[in-house]
Amino acid sequence: MKKKLLILAPLCALLMSACRSHYELAGVERTRIVVDSRYDQNPDQALADYLAPFKRVNDSIMGPIVGQVARNMRANRPESNLSNLLADILVWAAKDYNEKPVLGVYNMGGIRADLTRGNVTYGDVLNVAPFENKICFVTLTGEQLMQLFREIAGTGGEGVSHGTEMVITKDNELVSVRLHGQEIDPNAAYRVTTINYLLEGNDKMMAFRKGTNKVSPEDASNNTRFLIMNYFKDKQSRGEVVDSKVEGRIKIER
Repeated sequence: MKKKLLILAPLCALLMSACRSHYELAGVERTRIVVDSRYDQNPDQALADYLAPFKRVNDSIMGPIVGQVARNMRANRPESNLSNLLADILVWAAKDYNEKPVLGVYNMGGIRADLTRGNVTYGDVLNVAPFENKICFVTLTGEQLMQLFREIAGTGGEGVSHGTEMVITKDNELVSVRLHGQEIDPNAAYRVTTINYLLEGNDKMMAFRKGTNKVSPEDASNNTRFLIMNYFKDKQSRGEVVDSKVEGRIKIER
């Protein structure tokens, strides 16, 4: 057995040296491939026929219209019509949980698509909110709420609900904040609605971790995509078109 080991050792060393590459990375290049109508000029009919039954199933799920939007909407810092809308929807949905939050917070990073003026389908909603984030509620002291606003300022802005008046610097520092026309009382308690991802302190919003009386329902029906869809359906049943505007919830000091 010892003789075999002595023979194998130099053999392994020889093989390892033979496997070493003499190539070195000279550079990295990248380019974008634009996928547009040019790729439809020469369709593959066999492939189209193969995909047809799958497309019918997908369209039956993603295609139903849940409502309409009055304008193109997208998420931008420090404030945008789409981030405003989603934060407001969290506050709107709170009634179904017997909650009355004074503030809704939705992270910009969780908004993954735009909405285009006109009809909105379930697929559109799913593109905007593709994650399994669920609505939740937490109580923050005024001091903790001020920390949260400083953290929101530090990211350059997040989705905050109607009634928020923040002023931040170009360097992302909080200058001032009022909530529903009032200064923040450091000793008061404020009920806030957000998503469970942020409740854990993610996206640099560590203040949420200090909160108390947390309510975080786990059922899939509490997913934000369903809340958004319900909001659109409610508006549609009333004959209303969903609208949202930039209204000065977060301003950059000039």
